[in-house]
Amino acid sequence: MSDHDSAGLPTPASDTPEVRGERRGMFGATKGADTTGYGGLVAPILFPAEAQRPYGNGFDEVADALTEALDAVGTLSYQDAIEKVVVDRGEMTIFVRREHLPTVVQVLRDDPDLRFEMCSGVSGVHYPADAGRELHAVYHFLSITHGSRRVRIEVTCPDADPHIPSIVETYPSVTWHERETWDFFGIVFDGHPALTRIIMPDDWPGHPQRKDYPLGGIPVEFKGATTPAPDQRRSYN
Repeated sequence: MSDHDSAGLPTPASDTPEVRGERRGMFGATKGADTTGYGGLVAPILFPAEAQRPYGNGFDEVADALTEALDAVGTLSYQDAIEKVVVDRGEMTIFVRREHLPTVVQVLRDDPDLRFEMCSGVSGVHYPADAGRELHAVYHFLSITHGSRRVRIEVTCPDADPHIPSIVETYPSVTWHERETWDFFGIVFDGHPALTRIIMPDDWPGHPQRKDYPLGGIPVEFKGATTPAPDQRRSYN
């Protein structure tokens, strides 16, 4: 099998993506009356397979530089810190074990062959069916030194222990992003200087972008009217 497809992009270790579940309905609703009219839609939740060398598109240089830099730390190897690498749609995602995230991001910023000076965002994802890895934090890094090179770091943690180390000490600009991810997904960023709500009220119950959060049905007064719960609204099936 060729290491690259017809478009010149690297092929993954397997042509078959990982199936992590299925999505039903237009918005993934599985409980209560379907108010969307799309209850018959069923689509698999697919994850791209782990990539293998050569990655192409300059991603091998990033992997080599990260390997050398972590080995130089002396207390941590590339194999210890990195779970896997995914190359999909011309983008590189490095899955990092959460306990090693602070060391990895400091190397990404400081090593001269990497120099990812900017972390442009941190966001959360919730996969309820991904047992032991239900919560994902996703970081986007940009290297201005190396011609706007980009890389994505992804870290997982379980619902039962939703803790990931903060990287505010290395990238101070992510302080608001970590607060937003905590606010909406409930990921606790250990070491954050002020991990408080940033959009929802301080006394808001739960984290509203998790997939197990109730869909609507919160009583809202509007000119004497209220918003009914989803199972009490008109169904279009």
